[in-house]
Amino acid sequence: MASERECFDLSGPLHLTYVDWDNAHHRMSVAASLVQGVYVLAKDRQERRQGPNALASPWWAFFHFQLLRTLVDDVDSSIFGAIYEFKPPSSMCNDTLHRSPRYVIAFRGTITRGDSVSRDIELDIHLVRNGLHQTSRSEIAIQAVRNMVAAAGGSNIWLAGHSLGSAMAMLAGKTMAKNGIFIESFLFNPPYVSAPIERIKDKKLKHGLRFAGSVVTAGLAIAMKAKQKKSLSFDPFAALSAWVPCLFVNPSDHICSEYVGYFEHRRKMEEMGAGNIEKLATQTSLGCLVMGVLGKESDEPLHLLPSASLTVNHTPSRDFKDAHGIHQWWKPDLRLESKLYKY
Repeated sequence: MASERECFDLSGPLHLTYVDWDNAHHRMSVAASLVQGVYVLAKDRQERRQGPNALASPWWAFFHFQLLRTLVDDVDSSIFGAIYEFKPPSSMCNDTLHRSPRYVIAFRGTITRGDSVSRDIELDIHLVRNGLHQTSRSEIAIQAVRNMVAAAGGSNIWLAGHSLGSAMAMLAGKTMAKNGIFIESFLFNPPYVSAPIERIKDKKLKHGLRFAGSVVTAGLAIAMKAKQKKSLSFDPFAALSAWVPCLFVNPSDHICSEYVGYFEHRRKMEEMGAGNIEKLATQTSLGCLVMGVLGKESDEPLHLLPSASLTVNHTPSRDFKDAHGIHQWWKPDLRLESKLYKY
């Protein structure tokens, strides 16, 4: 039996009958709805819902998108992504269409039921181990993005994802940004793999831990660069800094809440006059540096970002499931706080 949350008429953003594409909240709501469309596509396949019984299409059709193709995992044949094309009717009168995308590539997160759960959890483990880029699903995703960029241009495309799917979108976005192609990206509840310092209530203790971590990380980074005879003037974040993905996090969601502290700590370090220390520290993780000191190879964590538009949902959540869910991002009357962080 279908969940109420899979039915657009019961839980979708029905209030959004007119999309002002200049409105950040409207863009966020549409992107989240398209991601939900991927979740429901996957569930339709699992439940063998076809024709009039399928529930996915309203999640994109309501906003005049068409499903161009699905992205299918080569291991378990589950649908993990979708490419949508925006096809507004010629009669539509909207002065903000210049801000709309031509195509949206969306990725779902982990589905904890059905035949895709083992593959999704396997990918979650790869993510925690900084190895998502080594998986075949990520290769399929990145190739799909490359193909669409080649066909339509990066400025006409949006990337969107939730949870594991936001990590997939982030990986694709980072990959393209390193080649000078900056794609507008909507990353909902993106995983931040580290100790949950943001959960500490004592602000002084929290800042002290972050400051100590930055000093140690920066010191190790300098030592490692000297050992490897790398130039300290080389900034690996420079190629990425012009890419400003939109991150949407909930402080009650421990999977993504660390982004709040990650960016705020950088701002505080700059105000303290310790910006150079933090610039070194923010480019890598302490764990990776320790592995390097021990002579072991370690892939760079995906979650490290030089720039971002960070939106925090301060609306009270009932529980973790509510705080981590995609559904929160199209609700009206949210208590949102947005800040732009440039490297």
